[in-house]
Amino acid sequence: MGAVMGTFSSLQTKQRRTSKDIAWWYYQYQRDKIEDELEMTMVCHRPEGLEQLEAQTNFTKRELQVLYRGFKNECPSGVVNEETFKQIYAQFFPHGDATTYAHYLFHAFDTTQTGSVKFEDFVTALSILLRGTVHEKLRWTFNLYDINKDGYINKEEMMDIVKAIYDMMGKYTYPVLKEDTPRQHVDVFFQKMDKNKDGIVTLDEFLESCQEDDNIMRSLQLFQNVM
Repeated sequence: MGAVMGTFSSLQTKQRRTSKDIAWWYYQYQRDKIEDELEMTMVCHRPEGLEQLEAQTNFTKRELQVLYRGFKNECPSGVVNEETFKQIYAQFFPHGDATTYAHYLFHAFDTTQTGSVKFEDFVTALSILLRGTVHEKLRWTFNLYDINKDGYINKEEMMDIVKAIYDMMGKYTYPVLKEDTPRQHVDVFFQKMDKNKDGIVTLDEFLESCQEDDNIMRSLQLFQNVM
């Protein structure tokens, strides 16, 4: 539409308007208008106003417009289901199996547990992961690891997430990882996080452990790079 308006402005400034110029502009305008209308009929979900999303996230209106265009190109219906999410995510990790990790990540994005992720869900999570505070990122990561959403992380949940990440990175990592590396990783981290040794990690324990241990924080930052 910007190109159309630019053409129109250019026509207005000319002293001599030929019928050919006007006919071409009208054709461009009608074509864009029809494409926009067809696009709208394909979209089942319209996002909240960009002004509202701008206030709720750390993105500018222009950035939100760019993100929405990319989201809509991948998901013309305006929402993405888990299978489509897995297919998109797998493209970024061709040497590994991203299926399991994408499953966990999808459910972390799907905060309302509806089985689909809207643009609002996507951009809110992205805002936290890219531009949130350390505390916000850690809370979001805790929610990812809390697979059953009971408010705690147990050792099996941590193992499931970490193993899914290693599977996704594939066999071509350097140095080559041993088969028991994920278990060793989890054993060390869980022991540090489970302050009172009750077999579960609370949000407070998670936040405290991450912020006081540089090794844990560095590892979490590496894991966040694959989100």
